[in-house]
Amino acid sequence: MFYELVNFEKRKAMKAFFVFLVALSTASCQSKEKSLTVEKNEEHKIMSEQNGLEVATLAGGCFWCTEALFLELKGVKKVVSGYTGGKTKNPTYEEVCSGYTGHAEAIEITFDPNEISYEDILEVFFATHDPTTLNRQGADVGTQYRSEVFYHGDAQKKAAENFIQLLNDQNIFGKKVVTKLSEATFFYPAEDYHQNYYNRNKNQGYCMAVISPKLDKLRKNYKSKLKE
Repeated sequence: MFYELVNFEKRKAMKAFFVFLVALSTASCQSKEKSLTVEKNEEHKIMSEQNGLEVATLAGGCFWCTEALFLELKGVKKVVSGYTGGKTKNPTYEEVCSGYTGHAEAIEITFDPNEISYEDILEVFFATHDPTTLNRQGADVGTQYRSEVFYHGDAQKKAAENFIQLLNDQNIFGKKVVTKLSEATFFYPAEDYHQNYYNRNKNQGYCMAVISPKLDKLRKNYKSKLKE
């Protein structure tokens, strides 16, 4: 228990240190760039729908982790890290980390339903984070790290409800799933330095200690769902 506690605190401090360093080097012109990013993201969503693609929005702890996982899946065309589910407009990372915005760190996945189903996305989502811990994933603690599915339409809502019911009925985790279900609202893309974070920072301590093991598990258990 003492070892786990020390390990938990070290991972928490490690991530906070790296975030602080990156934030220092990217603080200038954030609001202007963020506005442009939000506009581009909305344009992308409209074009995706016109091309027969769909969008899934999920929150399962640190978006560095979830983004890295879903980028590996066949049929996933784009993954954007960002913030959603709260009340603050155009939030910054620092504001979301305070816990006062109500936003969760989340990812917006654009996918081709002919290549990967929404149910497949839910399966990977629930298999790669702990949906039984309230407002916490490992060393990341706070409402911004909650487990939540933001559904787009009735079909996604029903699919998520059924999946959670199945997990609980079969007692897959040995505890009740606490993942929230909410209708998708406005999604704010995170700052540029958060996008594709793992693939650009593989040698950082947090990435090696936390994200790499998750990817190893994904690659072992979901070979048939991975991009070639």
